[in-house]
Amino acid sequence: MIARTIEEITSAIHTAVQAAVWAPSVHNTQPWSFTVDGEEIALRADIERKLRLGDPEGREMLISCGAALMNMRLALRVLGCEPQVRVLPDPDRPALLATVRMGAAVAPDEHTRLLHAEIERRRTHRAGFTEVPVADRLIEAFACQANAEGARLTPVRSEAAVRVLAALTCAAEDVQSQDRLLTLEMIRWAQPPGSPRTDGVPARAYPREPRRTHPHFAQRDYAHGHPWGDDADQFRSTSTGIVAVLTTPADSREDWIAAGQALQRVLLHASAYDVSAAFHTQALEMFHLREFLRQELLSGEHPQMIMRLGFTSDESESVRRPVTDVLEEGGPG
Repeated sequence: MIARTIEEITSAIHTAVQAAVWAPSVHNTQPWSFTVDGEEIALRADIERKLRLGDPEGREMLISCGAALMNMRLALRVLGCEPQVRVLPDPDRPALLATVRMGAAVAPDEHTRLLHAEIERRRTHRAGFTEVPVADRLIEAFACQANAEGARLTPVRSEAAVRVLAALTCAAEDVQSQDRLLTLEMIRWAQPPGSPRTDGVPARAYPREPRRTHPHFAQRDYAHGHPWGDDADQFRSTSTGIVAVLTTPADSREDWIAAGQALQRVLLHASAYDVSAAFHTQALEMFHLREFLRQELLSGEHPQMIMRLGFTSDESESVRRPVTDVLEEGGPG
């Protein structure tokens, strides 16, 4: 047992939670909360922030929380603590997704430091990419990062398969945009310019008039008819980039959390090489389209995220809630 002072424990916990809140989440809902019991941090899903229409099973919520868990693990390792993680430790408390204890002393390796350094730098991209290609060795490295967390990242090399993914994304976006209640749920997380909110998607986090890529992957309409968005020049951002799908062999709540950890590990490694990611979850939010992809394109594996990877000169904006909003003292109950 390592003797740690109260000050060291408190500092480490706050550092870990501060890292966690920088994880990506669907519509930047940040659907997590944390409680502390001694040297143990409990990660819980914040059900009030779940998309009840867009994500009724909570799959995207748990992927988001899995990404936050990965950040916590990295932060503790960089501080010299081996994180002891239990995922879904109590079936009677489904909102309790994981507990993390400060374990044995460990010297962080170079790769851990590399990933950790990208936690606050990484940004979600919401437009096309430049024509600069992503090297195959980087794509292979991203796949290795996903494998390390029990998931699979598959670059889609077939032009026909890319067209199918693009078409399904556009079709799902068109269908969802006609659903008034679903649209209202999404725009709840859309910030107007100058908003002081620390969650949701800022108005400058996407281009005002994004250029179409070929094939075109539809983006969410956060502006919803308003003249919002970034006026930065998007002239060079016309490439689709590398299309990839993150999958898991099964589709349980544990798999969703694992997918989130794998996703964040991939994103941080990509960010270290200035590669950005754009997410497309529309087709995965519709059961029949998700099942079609599983059976027809993904050899029976369950798709957890469709993304595009590439280079951009975009410096998109991001906001996060302060630690004081998500951290509570007390037991994990």
